[in-house]
Amino acid sequence: MQNYTLVFIGAGLGGMLRYWMSSFVYKFLPQNFPYGTLSVNILGSFLIGLIMFYFNENRLINPEIRTFLTIGFCGGLTTFSTFSYETITMLKDREFFFASMNILANVLLTLVVLFISYKISKVLS
Repeated sequence: MQNYTLVFIGAGLGGMLRYWMSSFVYKFLPQNFPYGTLSVNILGSFLIGLIMFYFNENRLINPEIRTFLTIGFCGGLTTFSTFSYETITMLKDREFFFASMNILANVLLTLVVLFISYKISKVLS
């Protein structure tokens, strides 16, 4: 139950940062491109990289803090960070085929299902 609480709190904080940061970015950049989403995806990927490749691998954080920061905070900030971490891990392990498939599957399939849901919504409207 403790891990669920850590994820809950972390995701809430990450989600709040996502909302604030996305809004902040658009004060300086045009809204014709999703710079807010891109910025939180970049930040989340950077953070999960530091957490997992530095703090976790050097045993500087315990599993509970790792859960709070990665699944909770970075997950609330962006799920793209987990995708990025898993892809880099596959590349680091020289699993080039699986890394490529992960990239293609995540990007293409999420776009396809989003398009399908868009079409369904249009039909239902």
